[in-house]
This record gives sequence, C-alpha cells and structure tokens, in this order.
Amino acid sequence: MRILHTADIHFGQNIYQHYERLDEHLHFFSQLRNWIEEHRPDALLMSGDIFDVAQPSAGVWTDFNDQIVDLRRRFPALAIVIVAGNHDSASRIDSHSKVWEIGGVTVVGTPPPLLHSAPEGWEERYIVRLPSGFIIAIPYMSSDRTETMRYLQEYIADKNSDDLPVVMTGHLAAVGSDMEGHDPEIGNLRPVSINLLGEGYDYMALGHIHKAQTLGYAPVFDEDFHTYPSPAARYSGSVLHVSEDENYPHSVSLVDIERHGEKVMIRQLIINQLRHFLTLPNDMPQPFETSKAALSYLKKFLKKNDNVYIRLRFNKNAEIPADFNSSVYTLIEQSGKDIRYNPRMIFVAPEEDCSSIDDLHPKFDVEEIKQMTNPLDFVRKTADAYTGLSIDDLDELFGEVEEEIRRTVEEN
Repeated sequence: MRILHTADIHFGQNIYQHYERLDEHLHFFSQLRNWIEEHRPDALLMSGDIFDVAQPSAGVWTDFNDQIVDLRRRFPALAIVIVAGNHDSASRIDSHSKVWEIGGVTVVGTPPPLLHSAPEGWEERYIVRLPSGFIIAIPYMSSDRTETMRYLQEYIADKNSDDLPVVMTGHLAAVGSDMEGHDPEIGNLRPVSINLLGEGYDYMALGHIHKAQTLGYAPVFDEDFHTYPSPAARYSGSVLHVSEDENYPHSVSLVDIERHGEKVMIRQLIINQLRHFLTLPNDMPQPFETSKAALSYLKKFLKKNDNVYIRLRFNKNAEIPADFNSSVYTLIEQSGKDIRYNPRMIFVAPEEDCSSIDDLHPKFDVEEIKQMTNPLDFVRKTADAYTGLSIDDLDELFGEVEEEIRRTVEEN
C-alpha cells in the first residue's frame, strides 16, 4: 500500500490581516499533482485543518473544490480521503460528503458516535476499503474518543484476513511531539498519549502539529526513505510556513507498507515554498537602533528582493514613530515589489536586561486575539496580571462546561 499524506493546508489563510495566500496554495497543489503522477499512490490523505477558518468564503470553497476536482479527473484511480481538523467546521465539511462520495472522494467531518449510543453499522462511515489495504478516516474529536479509535482497529482486524496494511488518520496534539514554531494553545487541543490510540494500525496519518516528524524518532529533513517498525505515527506537517516561526522545511509524506504488522517506509517530499519569511536585518547580528536606519535599510533591500514576507527587528529602546508602519507600506508600494510586511515588529532586549522585554511589548497582537477560539487562551497570555489565579482550576471548570455542551449537542 502506498499513500501520500498531507495535513494542515489552511486553505484560504489571510496573513498579516490582508495578504491572501491563494497563489502559494496553488503552487503547492501543482507540486502535489507532479508527485502523484510520479509516485502513483493508492490514496491521498488530508488529515485536517483543510481550511484556515471554520467558515471560509464561497470563493475559498470554490478554489479548493477546483483543486480536488482536478485531481480526480487526472487520477481517477486515486482514493482521496479528507477529514476535518480543529480549524474546520465539522458540520460544514460533512454537508459536502454525500456529493463528494459520488465523485469518489471520502470526506469526513463529524466524529464517530459514542460507543454506548452508536447505531448499528456506524463503523462503515469511517472505513475506506482499498484493494491494497484499509483506511480508518477519523476527524478531529473534541472529547476523549480513544476507546472509539481502538474499537475501529479491532473491527478492521476481524475482517483483515489477508493481513493488508491498515492506515488511520487523526487530528490531535500527541504527547512528546515537537511543537517548534507552533502555539499549542491556539486550537485548544489537549495532548493525547499516542499509546492510548491502540496498536492495530500500521501508519497513523496525523495532523495539527506543523513540524513534520515521526513520533518517537528524531526529525529528519532529507528525501531518503527511512524505515520504521509498525505501528508508526507521523505528522506530515503543514504545507506552507503558516508563520515566520516555522523556519524548517515543510513536506508531504510518501508512505509504503507491504503487509500489516511489517515495516513502514517513509519518504519526505520537500515542498518548494513560493515565498519565504525574512527577519530584517538578515545580514547583520545587531537589530535596528532607529526607525530611520530601518527605512534606509529597507530602501536598499527593496531594490534587490521580491516575493518575500518580512518583519523588522529593533533594539528594545528604539523609538518608533506612530506613522512608521505607514512609511514602510508606502516604500513597498512605490517599489512595485511583492513584499508582504508584518507590522508586528520584534524588539530585542540586551542580554543583561532581557527579562523586561515582555513588560514593554505584548506577547500577541490584535490579529492573534481575533483567532482565539477559547477565552482561556487570552487568560493564559495575560496570567501575570491576575494575582492568585489558578489556570489549572479554570481549565478544569471550562473542561466541564465544554463536556456538558458536547453532550447537549449530541443529544439534540
């Protein structure tokens, strides 16, 4: 069984409030088509966070649908399996599933029912049978459904008399995963021990963490095949640098499995990013001391560079005039270059006084607040301002409220 595994596409993302990234996503899908043509996988898995927001615009939906339709037309034998992530609306994703089923695409938005209330035959909704193996398609689940995941593996085991490979999807934060460049609070996914998910699969196609990695092993960033014992669980990583902090390669995972329970071969296909992120000055160790120095540097930079994202690094004592960002946007507009500017500057404190930087500059900006879906995210960011506050107590209380809401929704 051969699969291509990707996740965290974040289609429709607008970065720095107003830069669309459609051309970057189309650039990725162009590479994806070439890889499918070259490697001829049995299935393409998209393990959640298909869209960047729960309610993408009609235009974003259309652009994404166009890419999937194009893949179906070019590769009619390819099984395409799409599951929802925590950024997606489970119900909206699911509402498209029956239409996509006609076109041979499996789309799963809502999670499996609780075992004690599951209707007969519910399992088949989450299982894709291929001549080469089985895929258990599990979307993001807000509550603990590890028992359900183990049950589905047992369900497949009873039917897998030929020892075909078993692949399972999952959109979650695994304990021990490397979250470099990724804020675990955004999305409010509590870490799950991978040991609780069972051992009846050969490959767990994970989404949510943006850094590509095979759990339990040191990350590698080459394009060689690496061999792992079954079961192996892997984050394919996001397809784009979702922020400038993700300064590592992004890839798609090519996975080969001969038989159930045998070795898993994984190869990373490194994605060529259309745009990269730069922090200026990028050719000298010291930050800008004045706004005038930054603007002078930027004028020279614009003459030699194009098609990049930039942010500026200042000494924490630098005085920044109120119209500074406006001056930066004017320079970029006059240059005619496609330079995308992050107005959130970095302020660097001297080594002996780095403790005071957080007092001078907030840890987040307005755009980050807008994307917070959980009130506790804001509280955690500002916890120092609340004397005697117990985050653990609040987290437990909010967890009880979420569980009650979830039960009410399921009952309705």
